[in-house]
Amino acid sequence: MHVDDRDSVRHITFDRPDVRNAFTAEVARELTAALDEIDPEAVDAIVITGEGHAFSAGGDIQAMADREETAKEAYDRVRTTLGRVAERVLTAPVPVVAKVNGDAVGAGMSLVAAADFAYAAESARFGASFINVGLVPDLGGTVTLPRLVGLRTAKELAFTGDLISATEAAEMDLINDTVEDQKLDATVADLLETLNARPTENIALAKQAIHENLGQPIHDGLQREAHYQTLAYDTAAHHEGVTAFLENRSPDFDS
Repeated sequence: MHVDDRDSVRHITFDRPDVRNAFTAEVARELTAALDEIDPEAVDAIVITGEGHAFSAGGDIQAMADREETAKEAYDRVRTTLGRVAERVLTAPVPVVAKVNGDAVGAGMSLVAAADFAYAAESARFGASFINVGLVPDLGGTVTLPRLVGLRTAKELAFTGDLISATEAAEMDLINDTVEDQKLDATVADLLETLNARPTENIALAKQAIHENLGQPIHDGLQREAHYQTLAYDTAAHHEGVTAFLENRSPDFDS
């Protein structure tokens, strides 16, 4: 994959278009490494996309056919490769944006579900295709899909493996929106411009609080919310935001 840092954004591009950017254990390790090396003082966001006509077609079927391993080896591989990717995306200290340039299937769809933002080209299709090769969703799919699209819809996606259009994906909240193919780059660029103008440290606090509070009792959630708000009160961004408001100007969170 290509990893390119520019304009305070880390751009990660899958570059196996000949196999529709299919995942292997090595691809997952490379992606984990790219997500591990984030310095929130230098990087405001991460964009993940694919080379060619697919975002990612999911697991490499040939690699599955060639694999020989015990149950424990399979568990360790899944947990330390695809599972670790999901963990890194969900806990990244900056927003992760999926720029879905084409089909996102299997682990590719799970990666989209794990991202903080997802915008897709109209021509893109999505599918939790694991069941079609006798598998269950991985790369966090069983964790993220029910939370995004609801329990019944998540089951429908996982049990049938059917492909859905980008429009359908947007309607079920799997992605933020679908745009004309030629406008995808501009749409994501607009989002990045907005994120760049916001305080990265405080976005990280909000992201952590939201994720940790999923499914938690109200009392525990409110305690955790108060904890992260207390941390936010002590940031330079909070001071700048209040000062800017009182001075009737736009805040400058980069200074």
